Parts: sequence; structure tokens; C-alpha cells
Amino acid sequence: MKKKIKKLAKEKGYIILAHNYQSRDIQEIADYLGDSLQLARLATRIKDEKILFLGVDFMAETIKILNPNKKVIVPARSATCPMANSLTSELIIAAKKKYNVPFVIYVNSTAQSKMYADFACTSANAVEIVKKIDSDTVLFGPDKNLASYVAEKTGKKIIPVPGETGYCYVHNYITKEDVLELKKKYPKAKVISHPEVSKEIREISDYIGSTSQMEKFPKLDKGNEYIVVTEKDMVVKLRKIYPKKMFIQIDGAICNNMKKNNLKNILLALEKEQFEVEVPLEVSEKAKIPIKNMFKLMEV
Repeated sequence: MKKKIKKLAKEKGYIILAHNYQSRDIQEIADYLGDSLQLARLATRIKDEKILFLGVDFMAETIKILNPNKKVIVPARSATCPMANSLTSELIIAAKKKYNVPFVIYVNSTAQSKMYADFACTSANAVEIVKKIDSDTVLFGPDKNLASYVAEKTGKKIIPVPGETGYCYVHNYITKEDVLELKKKYPKAKVISHPEVSKEIREISDYIGSTSQMEKFPKLDKGNEYIVVTEKDMVVKLRKIYPKKMFIQIDGAICNNMKKNNLKNILLALEKEQFEVEVPLEVSEKAKIPIKNMFKLMEV
């Protein structure tokens, strides 16, 4: 089926972009594999006019926002992100009215909510973006754990919106005990964690970074064993890049929405050229502003 998918994609002129949390089968058919920022930037650089995106809805929306003239399709309409959906435009409007400070929106958010934010960020650049904003107080959403990490790293007052209900269930439900248990089993292993994990896990981590940063870390590090505290399929990519090093996954860390993409519905998506991602122009134009502001700050 993989060969059939690759052949059909080539025939129909689709480039396949997949997120790092996709299963092994899907990682193997992707033309490009990366985190949300890498894929969004890549989509603007490639000449291909048709993109088959394998991830969750907000990522596909971001690619469409940045590439309104390109056709973007996804195999599973129901592959969404509960954390992204926890931050509504009403919550942003109310918070900005109350505090009158810049709103930094994590790219893991809906196109609708991006319309009302001032700056976007990713887990890879959140600290850098907030540092460069000319304000000691910043509204940040939807991820409360990333917000607290940014507060630690910048020394600024970060107000999380929506607050306690804004988190990634995959990262938030990993416990300190889960990590310590693996550490007992693999005492030489270094703990590398995504900033969406809880503070107590960050405190016992040797390295904290986005999936793209996690990818670079073993190259610079002399260690050979790593406990990877993020969605379990990130280790598929790491094992491929560093075959001589050992990567230990957190077994229960599964993003069910990411796993809604499978070879069967990918093939069907290509055969029928479905489901196309549409973002209304008025939404797209406004949602593009915080993303463009993010890119501007990254150049400073």
C-alpha cells in the first residue's frame, strides 16, 4: 500500500508532509517530516501546488493560511486537537480587554482564535518570541505548561489563557513517576522533554525542547541513551537518525488524533483528492498577522 500511495501522490502531483508524531508507516511515506514550524515554513518554500498533510487540523490550517493558493488536503477530518479547541476567540478578546497587553498565541490553536492574537509562537521559538516582545506582561495560550516554561525562561509575567483547562493531554498526563521508573531501569539515560510537559517533569529533565530541537540534541551530546518525554512515535524518527543510540519511549503517550491518519484513508484521500482544507479569506488574512509578526521577530 505504501508504494501505491507514493506512486499515486507522484502521479497527481502531491507532496506529502507529515508531523513527527505520525506512526512509523506514515513517517515512511512522507516526503518531509517535521514539527509544525518546520512544515509551515517548508510549505511556503516548495514549488509544489498540492499538499497532502498528515497531522492534525490546526497544522493544516496554518499551512493553508500561509499558502492560500495551494491545495491542501487531509485524510481524516476528525483529526483535531483538544488543546487548540480550548482557546476560543471570545476568551482572547476578554483577556485582552481585561489586561491590555500583547497576546501570544501558540501555533497549536485554531485559525479563528489566531485572528485576535498579536504574535504567534511555536514550542521551538516561544521563549525567543516572548523575550523580544516589548512588554513585561504577556497573555499566552492555550498551553499552560508552555506558558509556565516561558515564564521561567524569560522572567516575564505570563498570564495563561484559558488557564487550567489549556494543556496537551498527551504531555500533561505523563507523570514524574513514569519518568523516574524508566530512569531506574535505564540509569545512564538522559531525560529529554517537550516543554508541554508539567513543571515537575521539566525539573528532572536534562534537556527541554520542541521535537525539532530534540532531533538535534543527540548529535551534540555525548550520551547514548535517552528517555524521550513526548508522543511515543517521536522515537521512530530519532532511532532512524541515530541508529547507534538508544531512545526509550513513554508507552502511554499517544496522541489519538494524530493516529486517525492511516494508510487506508491516505490512499482514499489521494484517490478522491479529499478532504480539502478551506480557510475563509477574511479569517486567513487576520490569522496571518500574528504568524507574520512571529517571523518578523525571528529575524530581529
